[in-house]
Amino acid sequence: MKQFANFVMGGPKIRGSVLYCGGTNWDLIGRRELPKNAKGAKGRNLWAPHRLSGLEGVQVRTVVSGNAACHSVVITTDGVAMSWGRNDKGQLGHGHANRVDVPQRIEALAEINVVDAACGRNHTLCLTDRGEVYGMGENKMGQLGIGNQQPAVLIPKKIHRKGPPIVKIACGAEFSVIVDLNGNLYTLGSPEYGQLGHNTDGKYFVTSNKLAYYCETVPRQVALFIEKDRDNRIQPVMDVFITDVACGNNHSVALDNKKRVYTWGFGGYGRLGHAEQKDEMVPRMVKFFDGPKRGACRIFAGSAYTMAVSELGALYCWGQTKATGEAIMYPKPVQDLSGWTIRSVGCSNRSIVVAADESVVSWGPSPTYGELGYGDNKPKSSTRPEEVKTLAKHYIYAVACGYGHTLMIARDDSEEEKQKLETLPMFKP
Repeated sequence: MKQFANFVMGGPKIRGSVLYCGGTNWDLIGRRELPKNAKGAKGRNLWAPHRLSGLEGVQVRTVVSGNAACHSVVITTDGVAMSWGRNDKGQLGHGHANRVDVPQRIEALAEINVVDAACGRNHTLCLTDRGEVYGMGENKMGQLGIGNQQPAVLIPKKIHRKGPPIVKIACGAEFSVIVDLNGNLYTLGSPEYGQLGHNTDGKYFVTSNKLAYYCETVPRQVALFIEKDRDNRIQPVMDVFITDVACGNNHSVALDNKKRVYTWGFGGYGRLGHAEQKDEMVPRMVKFFDGPKRGACRIFAGSAYTMAVSELGALYCWGQTKATGEAIMYPKPVQDLSGWTIRSVGCSNRSIVVAADESVVSWGPSPTYGELGYGDNKPKSSTRPEEVKTLAKHYIYAVACGYGHTLMIARDDSEEEKQKLETLPMFKP
């Protein structure tokens, strides 16, 4: 089991301080009006990176949010999971449905070593060092994998599953994807656009005019991966061993050990990278990344777009990152980052934040909530990648984006780095 834990936590060991920029008005972000049960909106947009009260002196190894999420999870170097933000459905795991403004430990997981997490619109998954997954929050589509459908699960529950340990997890808006130690892919939750990969969108009529969906309430293995040749003939892809997965609102992307990329689900605006807008009901290989020296090594997903870093280090993007304008129908390189060494990529609803070389670069269309981090009295949005000058003195290990906010892990190994971090403002709700 120790070897497995090392596998799950593989890669360079990161530890540092959390920095944050973006929206803090959790009841209103991404909404036109407050929900009925909200007791007055509060919280401002942080246009520049801030330290967070509640995390002073806390060493963190992982930061997590999601492109549809208005909540966040951080995992300390001791494996403690802390969460805060919107909590309408109990997605923070604290046993209630009240918003939380300061990061708090998830007490139900206090005795468990958490190694990763994933955030959907209103649900959260946490992965332990034993390869077990706990879910919390909204479960009306079965996205928590606990064998039923219910509006809210306020305390983390273990998903219903037997088999090899889980090593990767990801959340779409109302569905979840997990990968086991043997490279098998499982999905659960809403099948609406085929995003579960089971060759169906799950629709059925309850009555002559009422539509519903057959949801997967426990993890179901994806059985088929396909590719299409130049004559549009479908062929199964054999020997698929999945190593990574990411989810947009209603689409998924996976990477295998041969550096091949597969996408499926909602196909609008080119987010699947197949040069067409057709929904895909099973994982389909993105032909662009198939071939010698053409493979991918990392994948990411925003709400309506997808990104990948190629094995040669180039960053590619496809889909749509703004509400209006032309969609990118197949993978195209982000030319402004050509030659940069990409370390970490965060995908929000529309914005993108990249840690590369000694810098952080971000871009995204208006409206924004401060997730780009440019600073007060600076541009609020950008149509092209711009260096985040507010972080010029800081080395950022990793970034993660929510719907309208960005989390970062900043290096604080030396006294000089700690002193520089202390010059940044502290956000106290």
